[in-house]
Order: sequence, then structure tokens, then C-alpha cells
Amino acid sequence: MNSTAIVDSRPGRSATAAVILAACLIALIGFGTRSSFGLYLDPMTVANGWSRETFGLAMAIQNLLWGIGVPVAGAIADRYGPGLVIAIGAVIYGVGVAGMAVSDSGLALHLTAGLLVGVGVAFTSFSLALAAIARVVSPERRSLALGFGTAAGSLGQVLFSPFTQAFITNYGWYDSLVLVSFVTLIMIPLAFTLPGAGRTPGEAPSNQTMGEALGEAVTHRGYVLLTVGFFVCGFHVAFLTVHFPAYVTDLGLPAHVGAYALSIVGLLNIVGSFMAGIAGQRFSKKTSLSAIYFGRAVVIAALLAAPPSELTIYLFSTAMGLLWLSTVPLTSGIVAQVFGVKFMATLFGVVFLSHQIGSFLGVWLGGVLYDRTGSYDLMWWAGIFLGVFAAAIHLPIDEKPLARLRVRAAT
Repeated sequence: MNSTAIVDSRPGRSATAAVILAACLIALIGFGTRSSFGLYLDPMTVANGWSRETFGLAMAIQNLLWGIGVPVAGAIADRYGPGLVIAIGAVIYGVGVAGMAVSDSGLALHLTAGLLVGVGVAFTSFSLALAAIARVVSPERRSLALGFGTAAGSLGQVLFSPFTQAFITNYGWYDSLVLVSFVTLIMIPLAFTLPGAGRTPGEAPSNQTMGEALGEAVTHRGYVLLTVGFFVCGFHVAFLTVHFPAYVTDLGLPAHVGAYALSIVGLLNIVGSFMAGIAGQRFSKKTSLSAIYFGRAVVIAALLAAPPSELTIYLFSTAMGLLWLSTVPLTSGIVAQVFGVKFMATLFGVVFLSHQIGSFLGVWLGGVLYDRTGSYDLMWWAGIFLGVFAAAIHLPIDEKPLARLRVRAAT
């Protein structure tokens, strides 16, 4: 047999379904937990006498450590498989969340909610779950499968936001954090259901090293543009996740409106993620990404122009939810399509680092500018500008598979 022949190494249908289910549950728990942290901003800052900048910096550190840790976790998972990586991450995640409850100073909050939770989120990241899904599905179905995995993360946001708010209201923020810390440990048995490193369906075996893969990617203009564009996604998503509930109460609306708004975002993102997955199979992924980012800019501008009311908040959440993480299956899909999936967790991890740098700035600047000016207006305008910028830079991306993949596929 030719050494470059493509080997279909997909597991059986039931095993594939088990992998997809486990990966989706990991994404649901991991993303759902961290998406609810914004609900703790008001009660924790009031109870401990902290400023919003103090809480915002902890979340910013968390996002930055998440971004730095994902390429490291991805590299380990690409070499040894994701099971042990995610299991260790779940333990760190749980310890960090429990540590938030007992933090009695800004420094302690930065070490627990920032450092520990950030590392825990990185080592249980949905990017590892998506890479595991990509290993068990064929290329022609990959975009839709990645959309399914992304939608699972959004379902976590749908479920965790109202339940977390209910626990905070009925039992207090301290007990709520302790409970959530135990929930994160459910990811441990799920992690060992995921496949190890090895061959991938629809691709020929490759002797390419991780260093060669990284060198190939960073010299590819499309990969650089994709990385820069994903910064904007992180800026938007992290700012809204952490500061939007407080923004809603600043408008004089009840606290539950912010919780429901985050839940609506997550619910509609399930639809948006599926739609993005379908669009990625039928249309250009880069054009779809450009449309999503431009749509975000329009939706934010509409929020600022509309009168403040519960209806306005819910309409904004509905529109933003459709555009929320719909960037993920398309962005990760371009990485897999152009470079293959052998080192997908690593390559997408580097792109995701840019996303988390954007997240750091979105969360931290949101707190800083609010404390300095008393409003979030500058952050909203920055979100509009960055949305238009991201829409423009995605258009020149070359999303065709690299020549080495085309040659091996033909062989």
C-alpha cells in the first residue's frame, strides 16, 4: 500500500456517538460554569467591599490564563490524548471555584478565580472537546459536528445562568460557588471516554512534527488574519459575559433580567452554532465569519440607539445569541480545513490565545472604564469598531487546504 494512502480510522457508530456525547457534556459543564461568573459580580463586590475593577481583573486574569494554557493543553492532548489533560483540569477548576468562595481579599480572588480557574478552564477547554470530535468524524461532516459541540457549550450557558442566579438568590453566592465546584468534577469520568492521539479519518498518515506544523501555520497569511480576528470575538464575548448583568441593573432593571439575558444568549447560540456549522459546509467559512462580525457591530449599535427596557435587552440578547459562538465552528473549521486535524488542538489553541487576550482586555477594560467614567459607553463603541474591523480582515483569508493535503488526498 502507498505510504500516503488515506486510512479511515473512524470508530464504530456507537463509539463515535459516545465520544461526541462525552465531548458535548464536557463543553456544557466547562463553558456553562464560567459563563455564569458575571452573576457573582454584584453580590461579591458588595459583600467584600471590592470595586468592579477588582472583580473584573480576576476575570481578566482567568481569561488570559485560559488563553495561555490552551495551546499547552492542546499540545499535550495532541501527543498523549485529551483524557488525562481534561481530568487534571477538572480538579484544578473545582479547587479554583471553591477558592473563590473563601477569598477574603482582592489578591486571593485573583489567585483563585483568576489563576486557578483560568488554568482549569484551559485544561478542560471546549477546544479540546472539539478536537476530539474532529478525530472521529469525516471531513465532509466535520463542520456540522463542530457546530454541534459548540452548541453544547451554549446549552451550558442556558442551563447554568438561571440555576446559578436562583441559587444565589435563595442560598447566597458562597453556597452557590461551593455547589458549582463539585459540578465541575463530573468532567473527570467523561474525559476518559475521548479518543487518544492517533490517525484521523479522511487524512493520510503524516510524519510532520508539531514544530513544523506551527512553523507552517505562522507563515500562512490566512492563519495570521484568523488569529487577529478571533481577538475581537474574545473581546465581545468576555465583556458581555462578565459585565452585561451589571449593565442591566445599572439601567434600573431587575437582576433577573441580566440572568435571563445570558440564558437567552446561550439558547439562541445553540441555533446560531448549528446554522454556522451548516453554513460552513455549504458556503465559504471566511465570508460567513465576516458576516457574523459585521452583524455584531450592527446589533451593538442598535442596543445603544434603542430605549432601555426589558424588551430591548431581550431583543439584543436574541440577536447577539445567534452571533455569539457561531464563530467557533467556522474558525476551528478553517484551521482543520487548511492544515488538517493532526495538530488541530495545538493550532486552534494558538488562535484561541488571541481570543483570550481579547477576553482579558474586554473584561479588564470594562471594569476600568466603568470605575473611571461611571458607564460602559466607551466599551460599547469599541465593540462596534472592532466588529467592523474583524469583518474586513477575514475576507482576504485563503481557506483552501494546503498543497500537501491536496496531494495526499489525490494519492
